Amino acid sequence: MILLRVSLIFLVLFLLPDWYIYKTYLTSLHHRRWKRAYWLPTVLLLLILVIFLIGHDTLHEYFGTYLIVALCVTIPKTVFMLTSILLKLFRRLVKRPVPHGWIALAPALLTFGYVLFGAIKGKENFQVKEVTFYSPDLPDAFDGYRILQLSDIHSGSWKGNGKALQEAINLCNRQNADLAVFTGDLVNSRADELLEFMPVFSQLKARDGVYSVLGNHDYGSYVKWKNEQARLANVDSLIARENRMGWCMLQNDHRIIYKGTDSIAIAGVENSGKPPFPDRGDLPKALQGTDGMFKVLLSHDPTHWRRKVLPDTSVQLTLSGHTHDMQISLFGFSVSKFIYPEHRGLYLEGDRGLYVNIGLGYVLFPMRLGAWPEITVLTLKKGNNKSIQ
Repeated sequence: MILLRVSLIFLVLFLLPDWYIYKTYLTSLHHRRWKRAYWLPTVLLLLILVIFLIGHDTLHEYFGTYLIVALCVTIPKTVFMLTSILLKLFRRLVKRPVPHGWIALAPALLTFGYVLFGAIKGKENFQVKEVTFYSPDLPDAFDGYRILQLSDIHSGSWKGNGKALQEAINLCNRQNADLAVFTGDLVNSRADELLEFMPVFSQLKARDGVYSVLGNHDYGSYVKWKNEQARLANVDSLIARENRMGWCMLQNDHRIIYKGTDSIAIAGVENSGKPPFPDRGDLPKALQGTDGMFKVLLSHDPTHWRRKVLPDTSVQLTLSGHTHDMQISLFGFSVSKFIYPEHRGLYLEGDRGLYVNIGLGYVLFPMRLGAWPEITVLTLKKGNNKSIQ
């Protein structure tokens, strides 16, 4: 399903800019060979896309490289098309000739360099984001309490690049957080992806511990298993390894954090998403015994917040991941906003909040552009709800 959606997006990105460029700049050419040659790269990339769709099970590990090449072609062409259209409109307004073709080439080339940076360095451009969440329900002793949030590491995508993840964990530890949490998708599918990085992740430290929940990828639903027992064994292995790393797994469960006579509850649910994603979250079980307490809920999928958390609980702050902000955000815009109402950052409903971390890792295509890998530090403050992002 994800591959099909990406393919449809690329179909539009391929054909629309090419059609515009051909009609605007190439129809006047007298040489038919040049006209035909212009379409060859697009036709070739579309044929390769069809091959990937047919043989996805055996070729999926190469699909990321294909996407990078496709993005390096399609996004600059799209920028060229949009710039050209704007310049043509400007020419009509000022009623003077504007060489829109050559001028539009400059932002297209800059975009090409930007996309290339996203593929080469963007996925390691770790950003620490400081956020403050206010709540009148926060116990006095926890005023100023700092929670470090990581999400969506996708270990399998980092194979052979433990150095980058070591830098990320070092950056996390330098934040000196009171608590560290991970909100799901530690692997792409298989628990064995984690083996290479367990020594690195074991170094993540916070004064009150590290807590983790499962995401949709952690259930191993995106690869073929011999049987259901093999898939379940894979999930059990992942949970056991996270616990060995010192990450306390919360599976529809909670823990109490104490500071003097005050306390807050850290609850975690299994993934609760809308189809086709699994819905295994059990909020009543996770929150049993926390009535009247200030609660922080770890729930991988942000759609859980409006579906069940807001209407069915009194949870003050929910921490999620999952969206990646589609790993591409240009000038603050990402198509993820059309898929997820809450896709990045802090969202408020009265004195209750949801924070969506856009993830540290990447999946499907090996790049991040604008939607840089995120390490979040949330500071809890007593008072009326405000946001500092």
